[in-house]
Amino acid sequence: MNIFSGNDTIAAIATPVGTGGIGIIRISGSDSQGVIEKIFTSCLNDQNLPELQANRIYYGWVHDNFQPIDEAVLLCFRSPNSFTGEDVFEIQCHGGINIVQKILKLCLENGARLAGPGEFSGRAFMNGKLDLSKAEAVLDLIHARTDRFSQASALNLSGRLAGKINSLRTELLNLLSIITAAIDFPEEVDEPGYSRIQQRMEVLVNEIDSILAGSVSSNLMRHGVKAVIAGKPNAGKSSLFNALLDMQRAIVTEIPGTTRDIIQESVDINGIPLILTDTAGLRDLDSNSQQNYIESLGINLTKEALETSDIIIYLYDLTLGMTCEDDKVLESLKNRKNILKVGSKLDIAWDITHEDPVIKVSAKNKTGLTELKEAILTIVLSNKETDSEFCTNLRQQECLQRSREFLTKAIDGCKNKDPQDLISIDLKSALISLGEITGEVVSDEIINNIFSNFCIGK
Repeated sequence: MNIFSGNDTIAAIATPVGTGGIGIIRISGSDSQGVIEKIFTSCLNDQNLPELQANRIYYGWVHDNFQPIDEAVLLCFRSPNSFTGEDVFEIQCHGGINIVQKILKLCLENGARLAGPGEFSGRAFMNGKLDLSKAEAVLDLIHARTDRFSQASALNLSGRLAGKINSLRTELLNLLSIITAAIDFPEEVDEPGYSRIQQRMEVLVNEIDSILAGSVSSNLMRHGVKAVIAGKPNAGKSSLFNALLDMQRAIVTEIPGTTRDIIQESVDINGIPLILTDTAGLRDLDSNSQQNYIESLGINLTKEALETSDIIIYLYDLTLGMTCEDDKVLESLKNRKNILKVGSKLDIAWDITHEDPVIKVSAKNKTGLTELKEAILTIVLSNKETDSEFCTNLRQQECLQRSREFLTKAIDGCKNKDPQDLISIDLKSALISLGEITGEVVSDEIINNIFSNFCIGK
């Protein structure tokens, strides 16, 4: 998708594919009204379409040569006061798969082309309706798995990050202007003192550090943490999995080896998505036995999941205590970090005074779950940097780091009393790096890469 391809008319389904109460088809571009005039009417017996005014809703019918397709409402947005900055129409119809696809086909047959991934948002960026940081916030909102990340993304969409970056750019631009004026007009403008330049750049570096302080938590909220529940068969792994999710997701029986595959779900722990994995019980089996073949495949998947996990929740049965098999498994994991030893079935375990200091849980009574979540959170946040009010993604963090590096280099130049025209080169590079965050200065390749990650219709 090339968002620089012009303002031809595009159309796409803006709602998820599937059966629902409402389906939305979005149309944007110079001839969007022309498309609407061919497929929409207020009354099937009246071929005249009323004058379509901005910010109005119209009731009518979508038709194919006046053969009814669906009863619908039409939303009209006029340039430049629309999401894309172009004339935009949205058809809200019934959400049947066939109906939505049929209306989209009609749009394409009557002058529109199918939009590429993120092309609506791309046009919004090109027309000054969104900067890159806000566009990326839209993508984060769509994929947010926790309330905390949704709130952080909404703040970015409201302009919090963009406002901060623009403030930094303004300060940096003012400083650069003072230096450049002295270089270009030495007889009229005095060269600013090195200490003054250095002080202002140090303030900028501190401001950048305050944004980057939230990088770890930002990345955790965005990507989540992988936690695998492992242990012998019948240790209560699936029961704990269901209890943490607060839903019956995995099958639970007293028959050893019930879980034959890995099951994954996401659970919100203090705003961080924990990708929780239930696994097949670990035990030695004869993989050549036809009876054990499927279970042995599940055990192999468990071992693979353990290799890629961030946290291992090793579960053992408190009624049996730590067995030789448990010790053997833990010994094989001794080189792994972040292993939580958890005892299960607390509700039926009578004598546990001899047990090591472990987290003791009862999936049946929901006891010990809070302690387990707190232990997981402690591991997750053990290397967490200082909190920040800003949420950033990896691309933005790299831009900030580059800007910081150029500013640091310029500060060293001030300390060494380097010529100020050389210092100004580093300041310009720092300014460019900040401009990449909001899209003030950015390549076509980066822009297309960002918007290609959007779904079609957004």
